[in-house]
This record gives sequence, C-alpha cells and structure tokens, in this order.
Amino acid sequence: MSTQKTGVIYGINGPVIYLKNATGFRMSEMVYVGKERLVGEVISLKGDTTTVQVYEETSGMKPGELVYGTDEAIFVTLGPGILNNIYDGIQRPLEKIAETSGKYITRGVNASALDETRKWDVKMKVHAGDTITAGQVIAETQETPSILHRSMMTPLIAKAVVKEVKPDGPYTVTEPIVTVELPDGTTRELTLAQKWPIRVARPYIRRLAAIEPLVTGQRVLDTIFPLSRGGTAAIPGGFGTGKTMTQHSIAKFSDANVIIYIGCGERGNEMTEVLEDFSRLEDPKTGNKLMARTSLIANTSNMPVAAREASIYTGLTMAEYYRDMGYDVAIMADSTSRWAEALRELSGRMEEMPAEEGYPAYLASRLSAFYERAGMMDVLSGGRGSVSIIGAVSPQGGDFSEPVTMNTKRFVRCFWGLDKQLAYARHYPAINWMESYSENANDMAPWFKKNVDPKFMEDRTQIIAILHAENKLMETVKLIGSDVLPDDQKLTLEIARVIRVGFLQQNAFHKDDQNVPLKKQFLMMETILHLYRVSKKLVAQGHPMSVLKAEDIFDKVIAIKYDIPNDHLELFDEYSRKIEAFYQTVMKKNA
Repeated sequence: MSTQKTGVIYGINGPVIYLKNATGFRMSEMVYVGKERLVGEVISLKGDTTTVQVYEETSGMKPGELVYGTDEAIFVTLGPGILNNIYDGIQRPLEKIAETSGKYITRGVNASALDETRKWDVKMKVHAGDTITAGQVIAETQETPSILHRSMMTPLIAKAVVKEVKPDGPYTVTEPIVTVELPDGTTRELTLAQKWPIRVARPYIRRLAAIEPLVTGQRVLDTIFPLSRGGTAAIPGGFGTGKTMTQHSIAKFSDANVIIYIGCGERGNEMTEVLEDFSRLEDPKTGNKLMARTSLIANTSNMPVAAREASIYTGLTMAEYYRDMGYDVAIMADSTSRWAEALRELSGRMEEMPAEEGYPAYLASRLSAFYERAGMMDVLSGGRGSVSIIGAVSPQGGDFSEPVTMNTKRFVRCFWGLDKQLAYARHYPAINWMESYSENANDMAPWFKKNVDPKFMEDRTQIIAILHAENKLMETVKLIGSDVLPDDQKLTLEIARVIRVGFLQQNAFHKDDQNVPLKKQFLMMETILHLYRVSKKLVAQGHPMSVLKAEDIFDKVIAIKYDIPNDHLELFDEYSRKIEAFYQTVMKKNA
C-alpha cells in the first residue's frame, strides 16, 4: 500500500467527505480517511474536488485531517475460508472483530478477510513446465466438508509458464505455492488467496441459455413459477409477508451448491435468526451443517449506510468466485430496497438531482448492472457454473408501483409477489398466483419433459387455468354468492380450493411438506387433475356438486402432501384407485 498520495479534508456531510486540490486520486480508488484510517472509496472527481464515501461512521471527524491513497480499487480477498464465515459489507470478518473489540465494532478496526494463520491441506494440480491460462485450477483443498475449494490463477494473467511448484501439504493463504513466468520474462508467486475489485464482474468464456430449473422444494415456485439455474427473481412484499422466510427456505432446500446470504440493511434480530438457524440446521443434501456451504454478509440497518451500498457487490464477487470453480451459487439479497435507500441517501448527500420519490436517476442502471451479473456460464477453469440472484424487495405499504419494485420487474425474469392477505391467513408461501409470473418456464419445458415427465408442462398449464377461472368466478360469488352458480362452476371452485390448500400451500414444519421433490409435485398435480376429470364427468352426467362434496375425496386429495412420504411415491397409485372408487360410489347412489 502506498501512503505517499494524500489529500486534506475540507468538507464533511455524513458518510460523504470532500477533498480540495487532491488531483492524484483515481475514480473508485480505495482510500484511508483520517487518523483512524477509516476505509473509503473515491466516487467523484470534479475539477480539483475529490469526493469520497466512507464505509464507517464519520462523527467526530473534522476538516484538515488527511486522506491516504492506496492505488487500489475496493476489493475482496478470495480464497479458502470464505464459507462458514460472516462478514460485514466490506468483507471484515465479524467474529474475528468481536474477539478484539467486543459486541460493537469500533471505528477503524481492521481484520484480514481470511484467516492468515490457518494451514490448509493443499493438493497441487499443476507441474513445473506447464503453460497455464487465466482461471485455470492450480491447487485444491477441502474448504469445508461440503465444498472442495479450487484455487485458480487470477484472470488478470492471460498466460504463464509454471517455473516452480511446492509439494502437496499444509499452507496458509499467504504462502506462495506456485511460481510462474509471465510472457515479459518477469516472475510472479501465486498463493491460495487473490484479490478482485467488487464493482468489476469476473470474466467467463460464454453465457449459456437458461434451460435448467433451480429446484427449491417449494411447489408454487418449482411448478407454477420456476426459476432457472443462473436466473433472477424478485420477492416483493410488505412487512410481515414472508420475504425473509421464503429466502430461508430457498437457501436451505434449493439444489445450489453454495449460498451467499446478504443481509442488506435488515433488522439485527432478523440477521441473528439467520445466523442461529444456519449454524444449527443440517444440510439435507450432504448431512453436514448448512453453514458448510454458506457465507453470510451482515450489514444491519444500524451499520454505516455506505457499507450497505457496497455489501451487494461484495456478495456478488464472492459468488462469482465460486461460480468460476464450477459451482452453482444462489445469492439471497435481503433486501434490495434498503440498498436503494442507501443509494438515495448518498445521492442526496452529494446534492445530485433526485428522480422519482427521491431516488437517484441512475437507480435503474444500478439495478440492471446488479442482476446482469447473474447467469449460467462456461467458466475459465473448464466446465460450467452459475449465479442465481433472488432479491427481496420491501415496498413501503406493500405498494408494488413504487420505483424499486417497478424497475426491478424490468430486469428479473421471475416475479414472486407476496400477498398480505395470504400471509395473514397463514398461507405459506404467501405468493400471489395472480400477480406473479415466470418468463423462464417455457425455456425450461424440454428439461421438465425429459427429467420429470412428458406431461409436466401440460398439467402445469391446466392448474394455472383453473386458478384463473376461479379468480374470475370469485367476482360473481362476491356479488351474489356461490349457491346460484351452475354445478360445473361450483366444481371449478372446489378443485381450485384443492389446488390452493393441497398444492400451493406448504407446511414449513412438516418433514415431508417443507421440501418436496419434483416427481412428487408432478404426481400431486396428476392426482388433482384426475379428480377434476372424474368429477367433471359426473357433473356432466347430472350428478349435483352437493352429492360429490358429501364424499370426503376432495379433503383426502388435499391431505396427500402429508399422507404420502417423499420416498414412497408408489402410494399415489392407491389414490388413483380411491378416485375411481369415488366415481363408482356416486354412480351407484344416483343410479
């Protein structure tokens, strides 16, 4: 780090400080501010005025203090030790800081992002004389019981020749393990750790089409509004509608290899709950602790607002690093509204012209740049990796027409709108099936047909059609009641109830209903639609709905989600026989 380049503070406005006659700084350069050497970033260069946003509390700071340049952009340190860890918005390990400063982070405190004393058991993957390229794997180490860490050559070096390789064995993240010679004849030592600027996307070979689903175990998501692996989704909802709980379920049960959970401006008690849950829960895929494939970024609402803005990019860069190893990574950003509020506050401090509701005019471009970094890619290390982004949105008063929600809808392909009435009725997940949508579903139709069942998409279409038909009928029911409806329309309402309660609604505390495999989801749809077809035939033959409802078959089908274990799907055949028996019983009664 170079501390020769300095500037003098002449103005302070919250987390924004101004330097006069400091023309040596560069845009996005990391700086150290004041005697306590607080971390900051250059965000504006205008004439001889330099503007810096400080990622820590600036109270007590005064004009005349010095700002020191580093000639580096704000970066994260990437290497083994990221998983099973919790960081603040600028990748400072909170547990390590707590050991030195107690429960509250003191200003200017610093700690290495990775444990520089721990030795990792390293297995080398290159040999002396090899020519290696950007992103190629040079070593492997078992980072956690769940994840094999693949250390790669930095993408900043296009090609080099290996001159020396250390033997397999224990090494820290700072010890050289490979020495390479660059094309210009200079040598460079490679370690297990590397740095990467947070606002620069890591390179890849090519972006791939979104043709595979990210399976979450939630029926309303996997079947009705599926998200592709490497896709983007927004979960908007008012206070108490279950945004955080939905993200927790996806983090626990989705088939992503790595989870990056970003608590961006959320309440401290929520982040505490996440920490306690994740450290206690067992991963259903591996049997290890869930934290063994998870990294948490905690930037609570009482932490500095500038660090909240940076936390999103910190998490993204960490996710791209694991993507480059060939893993499927899921990012939970909770919530992008708090991030947008941080942008608004910083923009106001800089006296920029506000746009709608005070948000900066560049809100849309920042959101698009964030979601653009998702995707499934052919990666430099060989193979394929993906980053899926699930961003919670917290519109004030649950108003989906506010700027953050409306701009987010432009850049995501899945919109899972949460409904306050469903949440208060204890319908979980409280996703409104009339307002939500997935633009990925048709792209993934061949995958569902091949890997689940050829009829999967056809059944999904029929389920959605019944729900839409119910929605139209409810307008009539609210005016004149359901008794005056013809029996075929009463049947539509009854089957829609079976779909809503028996299929869309899940029990997060039931072992067989909290996480449902796709095959069971399909067989549940098949059973419901089989009941619908049989009942429709009976109604067409003149049997009234009152007779059909007198049998308990509708409630039995609703209870399938509990009564058929996830590992005994052969029991669905019994329900087909029950439906046929129901048909015969009604026919005999009314013969």
